[in-house]
Amino acid sequence: MVDNRYATALVIGSVLSLLATVYLSVAVGTQHWYQYSCPPAKREGTNASVLREEFFNGEFDEKTYRDTMFRLNGTLGLWWRCIRVPSESHWFKQPDPKMETQCVSFTLPQQFSPKYKQSGSGNHDSEEDLLRTYLWRCQVLLPLVSLGLVFLGGLVGVCACLCRSFTPTLGVGVLHVLAGLCTLGTVCCFLAGVDLLQQYSPLPEGVEGSLGWSLYLALISVPLQMMAAALFLWAARSHRKNYTRMTAYRVA
Repeated sequence: MVDNRYATALVIGSVLSLLATVYLSVAVGTQHWYQYSCPPAKREGTNASVLREEFFNGEFDEKTYRDTMFRLNGTLGLWWRCIRVPSESHWFKQPDPKMETQCVSFTLPQQFSPKYKQSGSGNHDSEEDLLRTYLWRCQVLLPLVSLGLVFLGGLVGVCACLCRSFTPTLGVGVLHVLAGLCTLGTVCCFLAGVDLLQQYSPLPEGVEGSLGWSLYLALISVPLQMMAAALFLWAARSHRKNYTRMTAYRVA
C-alpha cells in the first residue's frame, strides 16, 4: 500500500519532469539561443539578396555566416542559424519591405567540424581552437543525452508501476539528476563558446548580441528536472524507511 504523500510526490515529480522535457525539446528545436541586432544605419547599402544566397548556398565557413548574421539581424541556435531578409515582393522595390526570418540547419558534419581562432583572414588561416571545438560538440550532444535519460527514467517508472514496486523510483531520481546536470552543462558550454568566440572575433561597432528565449527555456528546465529528481528520491527513500519500520514492527 502506497501512502498518499508518496503518491502525491510521484505525481508532482512526473508533471515537473514532463514540463522540463517539453521546455528542453522546444529549446533544442528552436533558433533563438543567441541573437544579433544591427542598427538600420549599418544595414544601408547592404545587398541582402547576395548575402542571403551566400548564407544558404555558399561554402560553410563560420566567419562568413557570422558576418552575414551581423548585418541581417541573425539568430543562432543549437541546430539552426537564421537571418532576417525582405520577403518576396513585386517587381518594384518597396520602400519599407516586410521582413521575414529564414533559417538553415547545421548538418551533422558541420556540427562536429573544428573551430578556429579567427584572425580576420578566414577561419582556416588561423589556429584551431580545441576548447571551443569541444564546447560546441558538448552543447550539441548534452541535451540529447539529457532527453535520453529522462526518457529512460520514464520507462523505468512505467516498469515500476507495472511491477508495483517503489524500489526503481530511486533510479528514476538519479537519472533526473544526471539529466539536469547535462542540461546545465549545455547552457554553460553554449555561453562559454560564445564568450570565447567574441574574444577572438569581437562584434562590429554598433552590433549588439543578446541571449534569446530558447536559452532561457533550457535554463528553466534545469530546476524543474532537479525538483522532480528531489521528489522521486525523497519518495523512494521515505517509503523504504517506512516499509522497513513496518516490517520490524510486524516481526516484533
